[in-house]
Amino acid sequence: MRRGGDGSGLARAVVEVQSVADIQGVLKVARKYHLPVIPQTTATSTVIGSDGIAGGLILSTRKMAQILEISKDDSLAVVQPGVVNGDLDQAARKQGLFYAPDPASKPFSSIGGNVSTNAGGMSTVRYGATKDNVLGLKVVLADGRKVTLGGRTLKQAFGYDLTQLFVGAEGTLGIVYEITVKLMPIPLGTSIMGLAFFKDMAQLAQGVTAIRMSGVYPTMLEALDGNTIGALDKYEKTHYADKSGAMLIFRLDGSSDANIQVLKDLLAKYDAQDVQVTADEDEQAQLIQLRRDMLPAVFAGQNHLMEDMALPLSQLAPMMAYIQQVGHDLGVTIYTAGHAGDGNVHPTLVWPKDQPEVPGAVLEALRRIFWKTLELGGTISGEHAVGMMKNQWNQPELDDNVDYLQHQLKTLLDPMNLLNPKRKIN
Repeated sequence: MRRGGDGSGLARAVVEVQSVADIQGVLKVARKYHLPVIPQTTATSTVIGSDGIAGGLILSTRKMAQILEISKDDSLAVVQPGVVNGDLDQAARKQGLFYAPDPASKPFSSIGGNVSTNAGGMSTVRYGATKDNVLGLKVVLADGRKVTLGGRTLKQAFGYDLTQLFVGAEGTLGIVYEITVKLMPIPLGTSIMGLAFFKDMAQLAQGVTAIRMSGVYPTMLEALDGNTIGALDKYEKTHYADKSGAMLIFRLDGSSDANIQVLKDLLAKYDAQDVQVTADEDEQAQLIQLRRDMLPAVFAGQNHLMEDMALPLSQLAPMMAYIQQVGHDLGVTIYTAGHAGDGNVHPTLVWPKDQPEVPGAVLEALRRIFWKTLELGGTISGEHAVGMMKNQWNQPELDDNVDYLQHQLKTLLDPMNLLNPKRKIN
């Protein structure tokens, strides 16, 4: 059995369901014996959102992994929750379409997990997060009822928008067993990617804001600070850290010569150095892999806490500078990267592997960063969800009335508090 994510023992069982009837059967047993049910697919949660709870049942939809339909005429796909994001994208591309959301975990994270956490990622700046690409859901509620939410239309205004209520609910309101998502036509023209280097992350953030407002509609604007670049150099045997203190990885889909020139002019205006642009598919794949390797590079050989804040675009540069200052003031090493185009920041705080307990300075740095995020009008969970790592911050981020309303919704849909208890809301 899998050890409980609350650290108090082992989950009672792991049930790998393969049908709606299986899901209903698990929930029936859970209701009868008052057992917690933890929905899980590929178990890649970073916030203890899908780990087992002592005495509970892990309900795994990993084997519900069929692409049920790809409709070119309707520009949509219907999938089961265990379908891997990248597999859906590849299947769609065979029909001239693609699935736009691209978490850095695209090669292995599931659509069900993406829906559960409202995953964002590298393409959100142009194509939106998971919620912006979900048209409909089929869900089994805690009492065993099946409900169909949303549908196949690109517009839908009848009734309350319950589809979006379940997107990002982290399995606390129901078990999603079928998902209808938008597909996009593959853009015409040449897609280009490239690198640019800046003095620091604050300067990079200023350049990113200008690019986003220019009308070139970038697909990707990924930022990495000097510490992160150094970790990648060590991991990849590259020498990017020799160039500058911050690196921008950018992409334009279906770009024109005019768009590329606007991008280059803006990079020059904000003192970007050593700008590199390529239309070669193999070189672009290497750049994407470089970004995907960021986390294993940073995590290698040290304990870590990776965080996930999102800021109003106007506050991105001040936040980047603040994170650097906090690390300096408290003597904490922080690797900062993120999806700069949509204001999403991922600072990773690290400490030596031989220290199993999280140092007090790391916790204090995290506390300061969270409070600063809220002060600047941001959120302390942009795309990694809440889980058990941050559910105690509900009231500081929201307010008493909203916190109470969330608990009322939970009680209405899961009156026995069986579905992923202690996650999302405390």
